[in-house]
Amino acid sequence: MIRVAFCCHGNICRSTLCESVFAYMVKERGIADQFYIDSFATSTEEIGNPPHRGTVNKLREVGIPLVPHRAKQIKWSDYEKFDYIIGMDTWNIRNLTRMLKGDPEGKVYKLLSFSGSGRDIADPWYTGNFDVTYDDIVEGCEGFLSYLEQNGEIKSNIKSK
Repeated sequence: MIRVAFCCHGNICRSTLCESVFAYMVKERGIADQFYIDSFATSTEEIGNPPHRGTVNKLREVGIPLVPHRAKQIKWSDYEKFDYIIGMDTWNIRNLTRMLKGDPEGKVYKLLSFSGSGRDIADPWYTGNFDVTYDDIVEGCEGFLSYLEQNGEIKSNIKSK
């Protein structure tokens, strides 16, 4: 079982969008049983809140089911539970590294590093543009699946969507 935690600032926009997109991708490929997927915030600002309406609307538009979720903050006790802790931007990575005692086991990654770019995924809370965020998340999730396949962590029967 590969345990993946997607993280952003508030856990209502990018990380929840990413959690739903990635869960959908692995389900469509028939490999969902190989994963445990969750999402977290680095801040306390949105704890207990549901996904942002822009996230909900974008998922509805593209036909991807929303994973039921309430925002929660990642804690040190979560570190041992996950194999990959994936942030959306440089600020998330800085906060995760600080919150997770320097990332002693090298579990923290930036999502778009898996697609070869390493760019930040813009926060649609500020930009209002969930389309660009969605496209970046799809790119990162596809790259992450390719990375896992190339490293032999998942079965090699992944079909491109």
